[in-house]
Amino acid sequence: MLQLNELQYSNENKGEEISQLACLSLSDDEASSEKNSGGVPEKAGYPDPVYVMAANIFQGIRIEKSPEKVLIKYGNKPLQFLSESEDESFQRSSYELAFSALKYQDILETILIDSCIIPSTTIPDHLNSLIIVMLYDFQERKFQARLLSDHEESIAEVQEVENLLNSFKTKLAAALARCRIKHDALSIDHILPETVRNQELRASTLPLYAWINTCKISPEEVYHSLRKKGYNKVKCVLHMGGKVFAVDQHCYDVLIFPSHLKSDLLNIDLFKDYKLIFQDKSRSLAVHSVKAFLNMDDDVLMVNTGSWYTVAHMSILTNNNCTKIFVCGVQPQTKHPDLKNLFTQMGCENIEILPETFLNIESKDNRLQKVKVILLLPRCSGLGISNPVEFILNEHEDTDLLKDFSQGGTSEDKLNVLAQQQYKQLTHAMKFAKAQAVVYCTCSVYLEENEAVVKKALELQDLGTKVQPYRLSPPVLPLCSLKDIQLSADKFFRMEPSEITNGCFLSVLTREVREKIPMRVISCN
Repeated sequence: MLQLNELQYSNENKGEEISQLACLSLSDDEASSEKNSGGVPEKAGYPDPVYVMAANIFQGIRIEKSPEKVLIKYGNKPLQFLSESEDESFQRSSYELAFSALKYQDILETILIDSCIIPSTTIPDHLNSLIIVMLYDFQERKFQARLLSDHEESIAEVQEVENLLNSFKTKLAAALARCRIKHDALSIDHILPETVRNQELRASTLPLYAWINTCKISPEEVYHSLRKKGYNKVKCVLHMGGKVFAVDQHCYDVLIFPSHLKSDLLNIDLFKDYKLIFQDKSRSLAVHSVKAFLNMDDDVLMVNTGSWYTVAHMSILTNNNCTKIFVCGVQPQTKHPDLKNLFTQMGCENIEILPETFLNIESKDNRLQKVKVILLLPRCSGLGISNPVEFILNEHEDTDLLKDFSQGGTSEDKLNVLAQQQYKQLTHAMKFAKAQAVVYCTCSVYLEENEAVVKKALELQDLGTKVQPYRLSPPVLPLCSLKDIQLSADKFFRMEPSEITNGCFLSVLTREVREKIPMRVISCN
């Protein structure tokens, strides 16, 4: 643990962080330069099924307006389609397009009205979501025609909307220009709230984090394999580009890569064979915090884990112990055969899935009598995340979160609801008498979901029981810089959203150590 008398060392590390950021940014610039030099248009459009899926996503998350402010009516019927390809890339493209359209919903609706597409055409209401997402992409391509290959799947509704937009191309461009002039903006990006623009900027530079599956391979073997693929391990990456990676300062089994390398990395065996797994750093911080409190035969209870990779990481960190990992709060649609196959491929053998939700599990449940640490990853606003689409897809979060990201904040009412749910889960975790620690972790930037929830739970805990009460403990993670020390001065571990990490809040509660009362020796004389 870094102490205050080691500030000189921490400043050197801080300089290293800045150097890493500089290199990662430089690498992104180089990748962008290479892409643009090939003569291929930056925006070629999407396949028809992506537009349809994006329209259905947008339909479910669009901003509902009061009747007097409604410009466009949207139907309630989703578009039907059967796509031959619904892989990860397809889903990501669809979600990103829907999210982009959501951020610009007001502007896009205004353009459709100003250009007279609506209400002068007879397009049915249920196609308006499709019009919105396709209009966003159309203006991104600067109203140029979409590039299509002969073998791509064709969908009638997409062709109908595309023909409509093409026929109004001049009027749409003029309406967009008037909108920019009205807002005195060089592009429609500048019309967005500053918080949304900052989030987009951070997302463009955010590096990739991947943890090592030490059940299958050692860190040294990973480094060797990456070097054979042309990757260089670096500590300070200033003025360096190309294929580089660094070891994370907080978690020894986490590697950092420049974001432009993702497609290259996904094609190497380390990732195909589940030896390296992409995941947000906050989840690794959480499982490492749990590991710090475990003895050889202690069990763990995990709540609201989101991605199964978090469960797998916890399992792998305890692979050499007799630890059992209990998981609750599992979504009912989870396919257990597929899940079992995933865990088998990753080498996880100590996981048990509980059918009950966390709040429905009794604190004296016989299955959980050896649980010593509870990891609580409650549903939260997630506003510390820079790339919400990645967060939702990778962590299986609620798509509805995109509404808040598109507005740059969460409403007070929703924040209160989330905080109440988080408080209920935390206080329930504190009732498990055999547990000795609770790790509470969110991706929120709001005090209401973080410090306020923890402090309230500590203040109102039941002190009438025979077990020792909980207290706030210092972070068990290494503090690697002066900023780490400053952000953890009140015993909470925080990472602010930045160009190199997503935001994260982590709190560790442990039971107070029972004081030993010295025995009085009574003389028999």
